[in-house]
Amino acid sequence: MSARFVITVCCLALSAAPATAADLTIVRVFTGWRDAASFKRISEYFTGRENTSSETVLRTNPEQRAGFYFQLRVANPGATRHVQFQLQLIEQGSPTPHATTFPVELKPGSTVFQLGLTGPAWQNAKSQPVAWYVQVLADDGRVLASEKSYLWEKPAAK
Repeated sequence: MSARFVITVCCLALSAAPATAADLTIVRVFTGWRDAASFKRISEYFTGRENTSSETVLRTNPEQRAGFYFQLRVANPGATRHVQFQLQLIEQGSPTPHATTFPVELKPGSTVFQLGLTGPAWQNAKSQPVAWYVQVLADDGRVLASEKSYLWEKPAAK
């Protein structure tokens, strides 16, 4: 066998290898309060069903749309996988973080998720979390990707 053939076969084998968990990334996170009316589209008046377009909307209380949302764009170069978004928050007046989990099927490509703390989970439109930390967890609990606010951890000493 020629060296050229061996190199070609190795390159093809490496390019066909499945994407690793490290390839999964949270591209960006936006946070903020959204009123229920901001989700209503014209098609809903005709069909009676919420139209989320190409976004996946997950809420702590699915019947209520108003709440504090984390809009995430997640890039998954691998195959479809079942994951959980774990959202940890530190709220004003409480130094103890509390966690909320959203199970989801993550498809290949880039997907926008709206993680909503709705109903009793977040009622004050003027309130903001002090700090937050979002993790994408595999079925076995491994962290596949994460993103956090600036105040989530204490800066390293200089």
